Amino acid sequence: MRASDFRAAARRALSGKWLWAVLAGLIASLLGGIDESFPEFSIQIEDGQVAGASVSMGQLDIDLTQLLSGQFLLWLSSILASALVMGLVLLLLGSVISLGYARFNLDLADGQDAQLPTLFSYFPWFKTAFCARLLTGLYVFLWSLLLLIPGIIASYSYAMTPYILADHPELTAREAIARSKELMSGNRWRLFCLEFSFIGWALLSSLTMGIGSLFLTPYTQAAKAAFYRDLLDPQPDPLLWDL
Repeated sequence: MRASDFRAAARRALSGKWLWAVLAGLIASLLGGIDESFPEFSIQIEDGQVAGASVSMGQLDIDLTQLLSGQFLLWLSSILASALVMGLVLLLLGSVISLGYARFNLDLADGQDAQLPTLFSYFPWFKTAFCARLLTGLYVFLWSLLLLIPGIIASYSYAMTPYILADHPELTAREAIARSKELMSGNRWRLFCLEFSFIGWALLSSLTMGIGSLFLTPYTQAAKAAFYRDLLDPQPDPLLWDL
C-alpha cells in the first residue's frame, strides 16, 4: 500500500466520526499525548548573559524576553523551574494518553466504535508507558549526537511503539521498542513518504491560525494507525481492504 492508500483508509475510517476524532486529537494534544504537542523552551545567551527566551507549543509562540524585561527577568529561574515541572507532568501524563490515543485510532482503523474514554484507559500501565516514551526519547537523542540523519532514522524505528503497547500492554517497554524496530525494518521510508504526503495540508493548515490542525491531526493519526495495521497484515490489494 502506498501513502495515498493509507490516506484513503483514514478517510473511510473517519467518515461520520470526525467530531469525536477532532475532540480526541485536541485532548491528546493538550495533555501531551502527541509528541509534537510538547512545549519547547529556548534561551539565547550572549556574552554570558541571557539575551532572550521564548516558549512555543504548537501554533503558540511567546517571546518571554518581552514579558520578562527589566526586574521581571529575575523571575526567569523560577519560571524555568515551573516549566520543568510542567514538562515532567506532561511526560508522565502524555505517555499514558499516547497509548490511549493510539488505541482510539486503531479502533477507528478497525472499524470499531472509538470512544473518548479510551484515551484514559491505560493508566494501569503508566510505568510501561512512561518508560517507553523516556527510552525512545533517550535513544533518539543519543543517535542524534552522532548526526541528524541517525536520529531521524531512530525516530522512525521506534514510531510504532505506542501502537504495539496499545495492542499488547503486557509487554515491557524494551520489548515494545524491539518489536517496533523489527516491524519498521525496511518500512521507515514508507512511513516517511506517508508523513511527507501531508505537507500540502500542513501548509494550508498553517494559514488558518492553527484551526486546520484540529482536522489534520486526526487525519494523519488515522493514516498512521492504518499503516501499523498494514505492517501486521500487509494488504496485497488496497481495493480489497474495506474498513
